Amino acid sequence: MASFVMLLGIASAIIAMQSGFKQIDVARGTTLASQIIQSEMERLRMMPWNKTIPASVVDSISELPASETFDGATYFSNHADLIGKYTITRTVADDSTRPGKVRNITLSVRWQSYDNRWHQRSFTAIYAKNGLYDYYYTVAHP
Repeated sequence: MASFVMLLGIASAIIAMQSGFKQIDVARGTTLASQIIQSEMERLRMMPWNKTIPASVVDSISELPASETFDGATYFSNHADLIGKYTITRTVADDSTRPGKVRNITLSVRWQSYDNRWHQRSFTAIYAKNGLYDYYYTVAHP
């Protein structure tokens, strides 16, 4: 009887540890995904609205393709643990009420945890022609 109770306790501890390791892996992946999103948004924030230098490289917001998917190692890090693990999808669309002046940018990061489950985190920002956080104010006249 004592052996059965001991076996039950050990089995329960192993199951709890496996669950804990899964949660740690998801938390680690979520943190890295958030850092990738922040890094890419900062890179985009530094881009001008229109092309500034004649080159074949996309260096402005107005030139970004409607949708682009790239690896996390492209702009974020070329560390061996990150290459091929994180996939970033950037979607850029003109704002329907202010086309040509405002673009909606959505970044989605997708990765697979060690238990082969897929996870995804997304962030959407509005980039205005005069800056990432350009606000439009209206003045009420009497």
